[in-house]
Amino acid sequence: MLEIITLSILAGIIGMGVGSVLTAMFGGRSDKLISIFLSFAGGVMLSIVFIDLLPEALELMDELEFFGFVLTTVGLIAGVLLVLVSNNIMDKISKSGKIHSSFAEFFHEGEVISGKSSLVRSGMIMLFALALHNIPEGLAMGVAGVHDASLGYTIALLIGFHNIPEGMAISAPLIAGGISKLKTIVLVMLCGATTLLGTIAGIIIGDVSEVAVALSFAIASGAMLYVVFSEILPHCIINNKDRLPTVFILVGIILGMLFSGIV
Repeated sequence: MLEIITLSILAGIIGMGVGSVLTAMFGGRSDKLISIFLSFAGGVMLSIVFIDLLPEALELMDELEFFGFVLTTVGLIAGVLLVLVSNNIMDKISKSGKIHSSFAEFFHEGEVISGKSSLVRSGMIMLFALALHNIPEGLAMGVAGVHDASLGYTIALLIGFHNIPEGMAISAPLIAGGISKLKTIVLVMLCGATTLLGTIAGIIIGDVSEVAVALSFAIASGAMLYVVFSEILPHCIINNKDRLPTVFILVGIILGMLFSGIV
């Protein structure tokens, strides 16, 4: 249990923190650089879903035969709907549109750079936004760690890579809004702590039954697929109008496959 929680802290809190430190050290972020990093992270997430999570879910459901396949599909859809509904709520809270034409809108920077008085509200919006991504990832990590330690390690490392560009992207507007670099790093690391909540839930679920484990894998897969195809890729393409996002998502998929095979 302690190892899984430690991995969650490293992947969530430290991963986000590393991205924040890089931005604090080297100045404002580049939308093109963030696009490349996020595309790579999206590829890594796809490799996790299609090579690790979904095959494992279907294998655990094998005894249920066709009903197991249906249940896995239901879990996948539930994961998509979970993030879809949460994102709609977040957009209403932050008063932003459904289509974000820039990373500034994507990360709700308008609330952040409007002044220090809005820091608390902005921080809550950002925390909620990142929690949408981090909680299902933590869930997958916790369930996988209980079920198969090597799978848990793989997911933790790949999620850690995914969190670095998010930490970079969210730190720049905070620093630009007048927040000190140290406070920004702490805030971003706190946002990454939501991964731990998902991990703890995953540990609890992982001890229930194989069906519960499989269903959790399916839900986490649906959430990750929605994040990649509805958020990461469209915004990377909008902000980097060339072939680099495609190239780096493929690089992410290939490296994720190689790492999964090695571990």
